Amino acid sequence: MATYTTQAAIGEREDLANVIYRIDPSECPAFSAIKKTTASSIFTEWQVQNLDTASAVNYHDEGATTATGTAVPTVRVGNYCQISKKVFATSGTLDAVDLAGREREHNYQKILKSLELRRDIEKSITDTNQARDGSDPRKSASLMTWISNGSVGATGAFAVGANGTATVTAGTARALTLDMVQDAMQAAWEDGGNPKMLLASATNRANLSDLSATGNLVSNDVNMTAAKAPTYVSSVSVMLTDFGTIDIVPSRYMSNDKIFLIDPDFVELATLNGRNFKEEALAKNGDAETSHILVEWALKPTAPAAHAGIFDLDGTI
Repeated sequence: MATYTTQAAIGEREDLANVIYRIDPSECPAFSAIKKTTASSIFTEWQVQNLDTASAVNYHDEGATTATGTAVPTVRVGNYCQISKKVFATSGTLDAVDLAGREREHNYQKILKSLELRRDIEKSITDTNQARDGSDPRKSASLMTWISNGSVGATGAFAVGANGTATVTAGTARALTLDMVQDAMQAAWEDGGNPKMLLASATNRANLSDLSATGNLVSNDVNMTAAKAPTYVSSVSVMLTDFGTIDIVPSRYMSNDKIFLIDPDFVELATLNGRNFKEEALAKNGDAETSHILVEWALKPTAPAAHAGIFDLDGTI
């Protein structure tokens, strides 16, 4: 007598988990670390103040007349707000049926598009060499164009003015060294900054660990009071330099030709009033609901000299 099995039976219910698993990463380290503020104009401006150079000869005769000194004026800088958006449409039927893992498809797409927008802004800030542009479509100057501390390859040059109005001149690609990081930290410190986050691609993140290990900066000592599996440490997550401690943070959105040393206290992301991840329903055309989510934003390095960059890297050590 033949056994009746599931292969022959009709009516077995499907087993579909009521969870949607998403492997695509959504973390945005620069976007998350920098301050958030608002803008009231498509061109947002701020002022940077520098102190007069310190003097070792500030001494005067007793009873001398005090002469009027020259004040150090502020420097007025600005950046344009850039419009970034994502559009999505769902049919009326799709929003009516019973779905696994979400209650309503349109709302689920809204969440996905918001995450995608964050990633787009992260990449625009950290992985482009973009000067500000006030013509349509307006563009926000990227972080590279505000950097004047650190190093570039031979024939390369930081953006003229380091105020977002010009791009960085590409130079000869070179290997990463620990001295580059130390020198960049020193340059930012000398200008009053205190970088706390080193942002690098996965390749350069691993390169820094390899450099630290070969430079005998990582010690793997095993001290046991009871039998346990020893752990070998092959990664460096924090660097203690002569000019401060900095966290090494990997970025999935940066290329291998650059590294940033950022002081999050002196950089902001400004969004135009009422335009911060704003959802708007678009004109209905047939049996579908169409919406877009937009952000009108500008990068605001409030003290550009507080940051540093190492450019023209070739991804090797």
